[in-house]
Amino acid sequence: MFFYTVRRLIGAVLLLIVMSMVTYLIFFATPTDPARLTCGKNCTPAGIEQNRKFLGYDQPLRTQYVEFVGGLFHERKFPADEELQKARPDLVTTCAAPCLGYSPYRNEEIWTYLKPKVPVTASIVIGGFLIWIFSGVLLGIVAALFRGRFLDRAIVAGALVFYSFPTFFISLLLLEVVVFQLGWLQVPSYVSPSESIGSWAYNLILPCLTLALVYAAAYIRLTRTYMLETMNEDYLRTARSKGLPERTVVFKHTLRAALTPIVTISGLDLGALLAGVPITETVFNFQGLGLATVQSVQVFDLPTLVVIVLLSAVFVIVANLIVDLLYAVIDPRVRY
Repeated sequence: MFFYTVRRLIGAVLLLIVMSMVTYLIFFATPTDPARLTCGKNCTPAGIEQNRKFLGYDQPLRTQYVEFVGGLFHERKFPADEELQKARPDLVTTCAAPCLGYSPYRNEEIWTYLKPKVPVTASIVIGGFLIWIFSGVLLGIVAALFRGRFLDRAIVAGALVFYSFPTFFISLLLLEVVVFQLGWLQVPSYVSPSESIGSWAYNLILPCLTLALVYAAAYIRLTRTYMLETMNEDYLRTARSKGLPERTVVFKHTLRAALTPIVTISGLDLGALLAGVPITETVFNFQGLGLATVQSVQVFDLPTLVVIVLLSAVFVIVANLIVDLLYAVIDPRVRY
């Protein structure tokens, strides 16, 4: 298990390095001028040139990338041009490590802008994930055990209904019915858990439920399908013939064999959602990474977009690393 974990960690680190290089190339090695794009619509040629020196875009691409990665371990100064630093010391901004760059549009460090948004997105995604993985797998097991009966058809039909609706429709429907029509809940507004755990959990109900209703539907169908495939295996008939209780057969043998593809999909979904849930956050006005992505795209805040894409890659790679490690726990044969 130790060497298996080490191999996966090394692979994840190498993948992160490659992903950062590719992302940097996509944004800065294109024919478009990044200094022009980050300067605004009405920027003069002199302003574009000053912006290029301020952000260090006048340096070779390799130097820019090395400076960007180095900012994770040591402080950086903006303007990046040393002559401009000496000429205008009043403009100098020191970005402490980890420094992910500077946004001229927002006139602040990118990590300072994004740092408070990460817990918001993580709270919504992890809360929704726990709801949908528990309810989806449980209802999928029930549907498989009652295959062909009314309960099975009702669960599958309900899953199809919610899976057919887009996220923005479900979120708006929950707001209209639960908040405005029935008055069961108030309009959600994110509260930090450091301020009040109760208020934090209360305001996460509707956003988490929105994600859970969409994703649980897929997990119901997946669990049901893989459970039915596994239930026909010979070793399960052998287990029953030995007198094992049905609960042991279902949860220890059948479910464990069916979990591998479910864990794979859940890792991908969790990593992608941690990168940002723009629709849910926009509807409920939660200031997370998803809403930050939408706003940055609208104003073409290129330095911020680069960091958001890299954070997205980190979330997906880490989620896949966790999935790989869970494989070894679920099925020990994977270690070899």
